[in-house]
Amino acid sequence: MDFDLPPDLVAYLAELDDFIDREIAPLQAQDDNERFFDHRREWARTDFDNGGLPRPEWEALLAEARRRADRAGHLRFGLPAEFGGRNGSNLWMAVIREHFAARGLGLHNDLQNEHSIVANNPFVLAIRDLCSPAHRDELIPGMLEERVRLTFGLTEPQHGSDATHMETRAVPEVRNGQPGFRIDGEKMWTTGMHTATHCVLFARTSGRDGEARGISAFLVPAHAEGVKIEEYLWTFNMPTDHPRVSFTKVWVPDSAVLGKLDGGLALAQHFVHENRIRQAASSLGAADYCVRESVKYARERKPFGEELARNQGIQFPLVELATQIEMLRLLIRKTAWQMDQMPKPEVEKRLSDKVSMCNYQANRLCCEAADRAMQVHGGLGYSRHKPFEHIYRHHRRYRITEGSEEIQMRKVAGHLFGYMGAGKY
Repeated sequence: MDFDLPPDLVAYLAELDDFIDREIAPLQAQDDNERFFDHRREWARTDFDNGGLPRPEWEALLAEARRRADRAGHLRFGLPAEFGGRNGSNLWMAVIREHFAARGLGLHNDLQNEHSIVANNPFVLAIRDLCSPAHRDELIPGMLEERVRLTFGLTEPQHGSDATHMETRAVPEVRNGQPGFRIDGEKMWTTGMHTATHCVLFARTSGRDGEARGISAFLVPAHAEGVKIEEYLWTFNMPTDHPRVSFTKVWVPDSAVLGKLDGGLALAQHFVHENRIRQAASSLGAADYCVRESVKYARERKPFGEELARNQGIQFPLVELATQIEMLRLLIRKTAWQMDQMPKPEVEKRLSDKVSMCNYQANRLCCEAADRAMQVHGGLGYSRHKPFEHIYRHHRRYRITEGSEEIQMRKVAGHLFGYMGAGKY
């Protein structure tokens, strides 16, 4: 057993750090772009008079950072070489995400909206593996060049974790002699709809509520007749680009079906494990940042003439967090490495519980670490002059999204007690 990171991975982290120092940090420093990251960040990023949407200049800055990263060969790192990537593995992606988050807030890897100079791009491989050649040829180059921007329409006002009970329906309908589907329903949290070109919309096409089979995925143009953004849901973590969208008598041709008819949930589940392990790594890195900053501050702050760090009331909570960080780092890296040793269908059978353990524990740990950092830093920690409230607000959402922690604990229990497979004991 060798727990050291591969030397080429360590070298790549140094290459990324050098790129950040040369290209991204100067971009963040120019034209008062620091307003998006210092105490003004939420106000600089949010157009409060326009539904709470991200300000165009904020999104333009993120786009420029991505262009620079793509030009340097980093943005597509996790994708296969055929798409301009470097075949980045789950282990490498997890370590990179942890490393970026541990650097703190910055344009290299913003926490608020999944932006990173090493992108995730989960849709690309899902479309490659599950969709028709025509869709692959149309969508993949478009996504990589950011001409095609997809949003995800799965959750509904009355249905979240119980997605198989969705009420959105798609029924066959011929229009102007062309066969297709009429879609009616509502979706929640369709993130990025304000700039999307298409919505990957899930609707029941057959079967009964609660059945996984019978749900299909459709590629719906974002501005198709009958598509309406009803409201933007303001969240704990602003700006918001998470609207409730209605679909009323929206018609699409048969060619809009993504993947197999009645088998659309495979598209939604294709990248769940990769997303969860990378999110876990990001939460771990942010937690590590919070603890390190708290230790540093506790050594510098001297109330009553003595280091704050001398107090066991300061030491012990940070010791607990540091211990959990070390243990969780090993589980995340082990699980990511194991994911790389087997085909994707085997991950679901053999590692799904471990991925869920990593994810829900890391997200919870990050919230605890950010909260403790606020406490150690006192009034300053509670202010927006420190990043801890921002870290907390962002990572708190991951205890709900990407599968709520209760759903993920149920997954672990299914493996543990033998309801999903043979059982662990």
